[in-house]
Amino acid sequence: MRTVTIPLLFAVIFLAALFIASPSQIHAAQPAGKAAETPQPKDAPAAAPEKATPPKAAGANTFNRLMKPKSERNPTQAADGIHDPDNPGTPQLQPPKEAFTNFSNSNAGNYINWVQTLKSNAINPRYDRQDPNAEALILDLDIVREVKGSMPDVVYPHDRHTAWLDCSNCHPDIFIPEKGKNAISMAQILMGQKCGVCHGKVAFPVSECRLCHSKPKTPAAKPK
Repeated sequence: MRTVTIPLLFAVIFLAALFIASPSQIHAAQPAGKAAETPQPKDAPAAAPEKATPPKAAGANTFNRLMKPKSERNPTQAADGIHDPDNPGTPQLQPPKEAFTNFSNSNAGNYINWVQTLKSNAINPRYDRQDPNAEALILDLDIVREVKGSMPDVVYPHDRHTAWLDCSNCHPDIFIPEKGKNAISMAQILMGQKCGVCHGKVAFPVSECRLCHSKPKTPAAKPK
């Protein structure tokens, strides 16, 4: 019978202990000062990127400025959302309610009929801010746009627009001056595009449908 020496027996026990020891015990046995490496699973899914917050619509509904209750209409310039309240010149402007005292009245927007006020010479707006002697080039031309459904067709009068504005205010950035090149919808207008660039902000609001839809449709001829 073969005799096993004591040193050889200790070596066998030590090696067996290494194989039986758990991974946590092996990490605990590492020398102090050396951080244990955490095993990383293969093909670990990458962290999901953070979803970008969509930017808020910048004043998409500011056209509703002229659809406020009567008590909130025609505020001072510092509170109208158009003028810069921090500008020292803003408080020097005449308050609208004081300026509008003798103007023709309306049932829409800021309760001023600007077309009639202009025709009555109650106001004389400067056509060119740099040239006080410049005269307006008034275009007497009506554009009729047929609309679907039972609503009357739209009539766009150039004369009352060009009495205030130069053609370059609208053409070609807002409207292309060519027949059939301008698709216009109420959705666009309500979002402050096309006619909504002005109407509801500085002109009567879109709640006054009949001011634009003013041409009754021609009744279809009855079959004989």
